[in-house]
Amino acid sequence: MTVEPSQIADEGSVAFAQSETLEAVHELELTYLGPQSVLSGLKASFKDLDVAERKVLGSQMNAARQKLEAAAQGRREELESAARAAQLATEGVDLSESLGKAKLGHSHVITQTWERLEDVFCSMGFTVADGPEVETDWFNFEALNLPPAHPARSLWDTLYLDSSQLEGLGQEQLLLRTHTSPVQIRSMLRAVRDNSGPPIYVVCPGRVYRRDTADATHLPVFHQIEGLVIDRGITMGDLAGTIESFVKAYFGENMTSRLRPSYFPFTEPSAEFDISAADGSWLEVGGCGMVHPNVLKAGGLDPEEWSGFAFGFGIDRLAKIRYGVEDLREFVTNDVRFLSQF
Repeated sequence: MTVEPSQIADEGSVAFAQSETLEAVHELELTYLGPQSVLSGLKASFKDLDVAERKVLGSQMNAARQKLEAAAQGRREELESAARAAQLATEGVDLSESLGKAKLGHSHVITQTWERLEDVFCSMGFTVADGPEVETDWFNFEALNLPPAHPARSLWDTLYLDSSQLEGLGQEQLLLRTHTSPVQIRSMLRAVRDNSGPPIYVVCPGRVYRRDTADATHLPVFHQIEGLVIDRGITMGDLAGTIESFVKAYFGENMTSRLRPSYFPFTEPSAEFDISAADGSWLEVGGCGMVHPNVLKAGGLDPEEWSGFAFGFGIDRLAKIRYGVEDLREFVTNDVRFLSQF
C-alpha cells in the first residue's frame, strides 16, 4: 500500500510538535526531509505514472514538504525561545531592587584629595584660582623664565597642538599645559589689571598633560596643585612655615617637613620639600622656592617692591602617599573593587 504525502506530513508534524530538544528536531528533519526520507522515496514511483499523475503527486509532495518544514521551523523557534528564557532566568540581574538596598556612588579618590587640599589651603587664607588646560607657549614656558632655547624645557615632555588653522593667534604656539604654573602668571596679571592686588594668596589645582608612558609612578594625564604668595617682605622662612602648617593640617600633627636645595627655572632659591614617614625616612612631595624676579616681571610686578614664594606637588602622588597605593595606574583603571575602598 502506497503511503500518501499528506499522511507523511501529518505524521511528521505530530513528531516535530512532540520533540523535546533541538537535537531531536534535527534528527526528525533527516527522517522526514532528508535525501533518504520516505517523502523523497516517493519520487521513485514517478516512472510508473503518466504525466497528469506525476503533476498531482509532485504537487502533493511539495505541499507535504512545506508543511513539514514549517512544523520543523516552528518547533525549533519554540525550543530556542525556551532556552533563551531559561538562560535569562539564570543569568539575569534583578533591577527591581529598592533604593534602600542600592549602593550609592561617591567622588573619585583623586577628587576627594583635590577637594580636601582646597579646604586645607582655604582654611590657611588662600583662595582657589584656575586657568585653561590649553595654554600658549608664553604662559606655559616663557613667562616662567623658560625661553625657547632654555635646556630645562626638555624636563617637560610637551604635547603641542596644531593651531595653524585658528584665526587671530598669529604665530602663537598652543599646547596642553604641562603644569598649573601658568595660572600663577594669570593670577598676577589679573590682580594688576583689576587693581585687586598684590597681596596675592592663591592655590591653583588642575589637570596637566605630558608625553609620559604610564607606569607605577607616572601618568600622561595627572593632577597638580600649586600655591603662590606675593606680598611685601616675603622670605624663605614664610615658605617653610607655610609648608609645615600644610603638612600638619593634611597629614596630622605628628608629621613634619624639610626643605632640600634644588633648582627650578621659575624660582630662586629653589628647594624640594619632603615629609617625614612613620619609619623615620623622608618622602619627597614637591618643589618650591622664591618666585624668580623674571617671573614677577612677566606677571606685571616690580621685583624691587614685591617678593613671593611658590610651591607645587602632584595630587595623584599625594593620594598615593596618603593611602599607601603602590601603583598610580590604579587610580585610572576604574576598578570598582579598588575605588570603593575610599
